[in-house]
Amino acid sequence: MKGTGRFKYEKPNKLKGEAGMNTTYAGTYDTPHKINWKVLLLSLLISVGSGQVSGLLTNSSMEIYINDVVKPPLSPPGAVFPIVWSVLFVLMGISAYMVYMTISPYRRRALTLYIAQLIFNFFWMIIFFNARNYVFAFIWLAVLWLMVFFMIRSMRLVKPAAGNLQIPYLVWLTFAGYLNFAIILLN
Repeated sequence: MKGTGRFKYEKPNKLKGEAGMNTTYAGTYDTPHKINWKVLLLSLLISVGSGQVSGLLTNSSMEIYINDVVKPPLSPPGAVFPIVWSVLFVLMGISAYMVYMTISPYRRRALTLYIAQLIFNFFWMIIFFNARNYVFAFIWLAVLWLMVFFMIRSMRLVKPAAGNLQIPYLVWLTFAGYLNFAIILLN
């Protein structure tokens, strides 16, 4: 485990970790743990709630986007966006829960990046839809993409499944980057 930044399996040594949870090696449990429904619901509320609030704040500007903005090829119908974002925010909440419930020295960094990217995501929608500053929104989105990339790497150090759940989000942000850049060129 020295110097690599990655976990390697070692013989289980039943230590008490944070919150009194038994661990076998960093990032896992020696017995299956029960779902902490309060923490899971709070995690989902934070992620889905941030998406819903930004959606409500940009709702009136969405009509302008739908009707007045020249969109590039491959641009999906407007109804696709809320569906995709809802699924992605649920996956974000589940990932954050998995990371929060796992003992790891990388947990704090992963959760800090998670909160930071949620805030960046929230403001991207306002910059893009309300302010209609497409160039600044593209730069903001590029920073968000990097944050999510590093968040995925950090989450995977804590719990690989949590990081993997964020890959669709990174793919969608890449597609959003294409749309954002094309809108700059077309408008």
